[in-house]
Amino acid sequence: MQAATTEALSIEQEELRGVSRTVAEIEWLLLILVLLYLVFAEPGREEKTAIAAALFVYAAFVLAFHYANFYKVESRWKIALETWTMVFFITWVVWYTGKIESPLLNTYLLVLITSALTLGKLATLCEMALIAACFVALEGDPAELFTLKYVGGLAAQLAPMLLVAYVTTMFSADIRYGLNKAKLLSETDELTGLFNRRGFAMVVDRLFAQAQRYNRPVTVMMIDMDRFKALNDSYGHEWGDRMLRLVAKCIQTELRHTDVLARYGGDEFVALLPETPADSALDVASRIREAVAGTPLEADGRSVVGSVSIGIASYPEAGRTLDSILGRADRAMYLAKQKGRNGVVKFEA
Repeated sequence: MQAATTEALSIEQEELRGVSRTVAEIEWLLLILVLLYLVFAEPGREEKTAIAAALFVYAAFVLAFHYANFYKVESRWKIALETWTMVFFITWVVWYTGKIESPLLNTYLLVLITSALTLGKLATLCEMALIAACFVALEGDPAELFTLKYVGGLAAQLAPMLLVAYVTTMFSADIRYGLNKAKLLSETDELTGLFNRRGFAMVVDRLFAQAQRYNRPVTVMMIDMDRFKALNDSYGHEWGDRMLRLVAKCIQTELRHTDVLARYGGDEFVALLPETPADSALDVASRIREAVAGTPLEADGRSVVGSVSIGIASYPEAGRTLDSILGRADRAMYLAKQKGRNGVVKFEA
């Protein structure tokens, strides 16, 4: 479980590392485009010197950001800084290659695509505003800035970029939504709507680490339905599914919003109760047992009463690691079954 939790917690960093690699490829593409211009367009001596200096500085910036390990932890602020630097590099190059008539003017699209793919709508809108300001600075004639002709021309130049930014942002949002939906499904039990085993592992590791750090009590509760196979055999799997949902609802009713409940597999549930010593957890477990036993499943004119066996184990009395406490809560639950089912047992060392 510990390994699965560590892997889950690193998912966001893995995604950001992938995004960072994509940004680096876009930056190298931009450098190559400017280098090709420098080689084949044959600009004047002053322009050539200015562009070459910008190429050197920007290449050093890219190398430092991606290969010198200055940033060991990736973040979206780092990516935003890279896009802002990209804007200033493009503006410098465009200034020396014809300003508003520069053949490299459309390289601003690389900034917008990068921002749309990685930073979202608001950041892309800010990048668009920055690029618009650069367009105004490149115009060079303040007398024309407020004329209708200039405003119309500026709008015509910026409109394709705005369209590209909008479309790319929409596609990126759709893809991100799909990935988040898939991730949610992978962490949620479809039948009960609770966390599944993987989702439980992702959440409780942080809570248990806090309990260890501050030496606070935390209790694990293993809950198993009694004679569930007999129910399925007698009434069918549809009734079994209904009973699982009913039991999940009964358990949730007795838990706090800070507690974490999951379907651990089959007819077994697990709950983690932060800031809860064993004695308090026994009271909660007793209420859950009574709620399940006192809430029959009624359908098609029939009524079926279910029951659960519950085992609890608490930190630090039952162990110092989450895995050991889970194992001991599971052992206590099986002891409750051996004692006749429909009961609660606390692990005793």
